Amino acid sequence: MRVLVVEDEPRLAEGLRVGLVADGFAVDVATTGTDGLWLAREEPYDAIVLDLMLPGMNGYQVCRALREERIWTPILILTAKDGEWDEVEGLDTGADDYLTKPFSHAVLVARLRALLRRGARERPAVLSAGDVRLDPASRKASRGGVELDLTSRELALLEFLLRRRGEVVSKREILAHVWDFGFDGSPNIVEVYVRRLRDKLDRPFARSAIETLRGSGYRLATDGG
Repeated sequence: MRVLVVEDEPRLAEGLRVGLVADGFAVDVATTGTDGLWLAREEPYDAIVLDLMLPGMNGYQVCRALREERIWTPILILTAKDGEWDEVEGLDTGADDYLTKPFSHAVLVARLRALLRRGARERPAVLSAGDVRLDPASRKASRGGVELDLTSRELALLEFLLRRRGEVVSKREILAHVWDFGFDGSPNIVEVYVRRLRDKLDRPFARSAIETLRGSGYRLATDGG
């Protein structure tokens, strides 16, 4: 499996390269964020080990740029920064895992193998369908650049529909993912919240993103309706 290491400290970069090669990986090394981004765009890597404090572009910027370009190569952030908000920012920009220096090489390899098992499936940091956008981290949604005033439950419903965009989802599926185990009310609550969401997401914009399929459930159009 081919791994890109983006690390500007020469001794650490070489140590990572030698260690990963010994564990059976093919390894390329970039020493700046700019070079790392270029390589990640041009080459078919199976995983990326990405430092945060880099010349040219920092690791957050590299990660965000790759995800915005829909490049889903698994990313393991490697950094000397150990504040919890640094970890939050790294994961929210689209990274898949986070390891703080100093670290065990065995743990690094185990985490890389775990990422490789998951593969490069689509997992955007910001969800979208046409001009509908939702940032789960900031809990903000918009349509055509206009921010929507949604309640927590409406945001949760929109997030579920966006993650399953183009698919038909039943009321029971929505209940299972948007309401908790203790909910014992009527499944018709889904209709109520779909209507509320339409009133904010579709009707003011003369659009129809959420489609009702009688007897089956609901579907969010992949193009935003």
